[in-house]
Amino acid sequence: MALALIIALPFLGIFLPLLLERFGRSACAFGAGLAPLTALILLLTKRADVFAGQTEIIHYEWLPQLGLNLSLRLDGLGFLFALLILGIGLLVILYARYYLSKKDPMGRFFGFFLLFMGAMLGVVLSENLLLMLMFWELTSLSSFLLIGYWNHRADARQGARMALAITGGGGLALLAGILLIGHIVGSFELTTVLASGDLIRANALYPLTLILVLLGVFTKSAQFPFHFWLPQAMAAPTPVSAFLHSATMVKAGVFLLARLYPALAESEWWFYMVSVTGLATLLLGAVMALFQHDLKGLLAYSTISHLGLITLLFGLDSRLAAVAAIFHIINHATFKASLFMAAGIIDHETGTRDMRRINGMWKYMPHTAALAMVASLAMAGVPLLNGFLSKEMFFAETLDQHLLGSFYWTIPAAATLAGAFSVAYSLRFVHDVFFNGEPIDLPKYPPHEPARYMKIPVEILVLLCLLVGMLPAFTVGPLLAAAVSGTLNGNVPEYSLSIWHGFNLPLAMSFAALIGGILIYSLRKWAFRWYEGLPTVDSLEVFERVMGGLTLAARHVTCLLENGSLQRYIALMLLSTLVLVVFALTPLETLHGPVALTPLDGITVLGMAILALTSLLTVLFHRRRLTALIVLSVVGLMVALGFARYSAPDLALTQLSVEVVTIILLILALFFMPDRTPAESSSLRAFRDFVLAGGSGTMVALLAYTVLTRPYDSIASYFLENSVSGGGGKNVVNVILVDFRGFDTLGEIAVLAIAGVGIYALLKGLRLPHPVRDYGGRPWSVDRHPMVLDALARALLPMALLISAFIFLRGHNLPGGGFIAGLITAVALILQYIAHGVSWAQARQPISYHALCGAGLLIAGLTGLGSWAFGYAFLTSSFGYFHLPLVGEFELATAMLFDLGVYLVVVGATLLILSNIGQVSQDDSNREVL
Repeated sequence: MALALIIALPFLGIFLPLLLERFGRSACAFGAGLAPLTALILLLTKRADVFAGQTEIIHYEWLPQLGLNLSLRLDGLGFLFALLILGIGLLVILYARYYLSKKDPMGRFFGFFLLFMGAMLGVVLSENLLLMLMFWELTSLSSFLLIGYWNHRADARQGARMALAITGGGGLALLAGILLIGHIVGSFELTTVLASGDLIRANALYPLTLILVLLGVFTKSAQFPFHFWLPQAMAAPTPVSAFLHSATMVKAGVFLLARLYPALAESEWWFYMVSVTGLATLLLGAVMALFQHDLKGLLAYSTISHLGLITLLFGLDSRLAAVAAIFHIINHATFKASLFMAAGIIDHETGTRDMRRINGMWKYMPHTAALAMVASLAMAGVPLLNGFLSKEMFFAETLDQHLLGSFYWTIPAAATLAGAFSVAYSLRFVHDVFFNGEPIDLPKYPPHEPARYMKIPVEILVLLCLLVGMLPAFTVGPLLAAAVSGTLNGNVPEYSLSIWHGFNLPLAMSFAALIGGILIYSLRKWAFRWYEGLPTVDSLEVFERVMGGLTLAARHVTCLLENGSLQRYIALMLLSTLVLVVFALTPLETLHGPVALTPLDGITVLGMAILALTSLLTVLFHRRRLTALIVLSVVGLMVALGFARYSAPDLALTQLSVEVVTIILLILALFFMPDRTPAESSSLRAFRDFVLAGGSGTMVALLAYTVLTRPYDSIASYFLENSVSGGGGKNVVNVILVDFRGFDTLGEIAVLAIAGVGIYALLKGLRLPHPVRDYGGRPWSVDRHPMVLDALARALLPMALLISAFIFLRGHNLPGGGFIAGLITAVALILQYIAHGVSWAQARQPISYHALCGAGLLIAGLTGLGSWAFGYAFLTSSFGYFHLPLVGEFELATAMLFDLGVYLVVVGATLLILSNIGQVSQDDSNREVL
């Protein structure tokens, strides 16, 4: 339970900073940090078990038929990433308290921040791959909100859109890859998948599976050629960059590499795809970082380079390389987060991030300069700092591989070159910003040290760089061992965290990188001239052109198919249906099957005749709208009677209720339309429509005849046998809706609520003119209503509500239920609008229909979640029989609470639609039309 709570706490804490924002910025930040701090404490209580090599797995069934379960996993790897997410997240919250200006809505920022934090925790602590994918997509959506937080800036909107497009596209590829893994293994549970590496690699689908999974990984972790979104995301506030782009979001990709390492690694496909991509990203990011003038741009490209380094290590397909990769994940998170924060402080105090202007900051900000210099040296891989240790392990692993045959030396040579450029851009960060003369034309002058508490997160992270660099085995040893064990399924190789391994080739490579970096930086003027002479590719421009082309193509297709003609839409749908029916019937030798048809009786024949006649009359009178509507209502009535005739009273009640609501809806819509439909169709179009409608009707009839005269398997007997024992109700239809197929119903009422809110949003700003005169020729009036209707509506309201309550309460055992009761209530209330006008009704019904929809969904969802507390699957219902004096025996079922949620959503959505159609008017001073 504690594991689930660790993930849930950030989500539960989203609203706390929003509520506390009115009490000040410190209160808002405190509210934001409360949930992560509690989650961190809960996580640390698991430390002893994790360091002992134990794996905690909790499992709740959700949709077992689809393989989607609420399964969570805490091992060393998950513990490491959860610790980084929560620990660095808390430091960023403190930092953001002082970074954000008073004009920035802090509550909204922290709400988005906690949403992203919860999603990342879900990714790293999921045992089920499908569940992990859901959180994975949520990280893309929430990062879009964070990157675009300053939505008034065009670069922020562009960066957010680019990040969402690239990572979202990769998420689709990852979905396909995970589905293939589930197909091969037969399960989406990580425990099974990680133990099935040989089975996956031996399958013919392995190359395709690996490509799809790696597309998801590479897009998320900004690997070449998908690296370009990360520098554009630097338009986000610096706290976002310090969290998302150093320790969390971009690390999600390398986390997945580590998580699926036992299942997908150890093949040539893995080596060539992962190592080559990592090597290209390592070199490209290191070179590009040196030539950036934007301080955060330099750090963005250096992040790309270090992510490439980690990817390359996993691609080398060695257990020791995996150790080095995990170690560098830890080190990179600490020094890069501190550098982003230092860059944010400089930007905050100078008003710019242009390194050509922010020179000589040592004079004005010595404390910040000292912290940033230590973190920069850690990034460069200077001895006695944490970056040196993992980079030396990286060099050692590039020497130990022989995967390229006689060209094996190319990997260590490229690694050394990338290390030299890493030193060069680190030197540029230190020299150009803190020395190199005086500042030039700063927006804020003179700069000064930030608030004391703004520097504390940087100080903590820099201290970790020093401690890990000098005492690695003591500070990070147990954590690293646990994370490696979780990555390699307990198959941990021997390795040493000593700060001195003697004079060897990795040490020589480290010093070669240091000397080479100093040399490159000393030749920076020549290097800049060389770089400026290279042909450039504007990734943002390319992206915008591609997106513009896709948009233009989509617009052409839309204009071709959606020209605004409802007639064409219906014609296309009917034609498609006709083609499918013909395709289905063509292989049959005969249409008639072995099952005999139900004999017709007089009442059925009469009903069918009336139904056919009224359908024909609807077509004949379709230009006279009100007449056609009356005849159409008879069609609906005959359908309801047909349901009743064939022992389906629930369907009959539902049909009648829906008919009433539909007629009211159509009358309200027809109010703004002419009394008669103008003749617009030509004879040729009319003939085409006649042929299409006749052909579709004939084919559907033949399909129904073909299906009903053939035997078919039915699940009706299961529901009939288990309705009482399994659902506690005799009304099989209702038990199916709220119990057996409750998840379907939950989805349906969610769609209904969304539709209601969407229609409300569309109608809210709509203004249409009133008629000049009423049907009697009198001037139009909004406050005059028929007296008889007024009196009847008042008398019918309590009666209708009583019937609605009766229908609701009897629904579990007799025809009725929440849906029908909700429609009856909605009709009774909308009648008050019609009889008395909108203002009168709203004054006496101070009910938010949005709130009704939300409350209904919340009640239905909580009813499903409640079953988890007792160890049952989502939406598992429970019932019991009780006896009270004078009342007798009665039944209580949790499904009734779910049905209450259905009732509230139906009432809220129906009234949200109907009442707002009745308020469409020409101006706000004259709004009523009912």
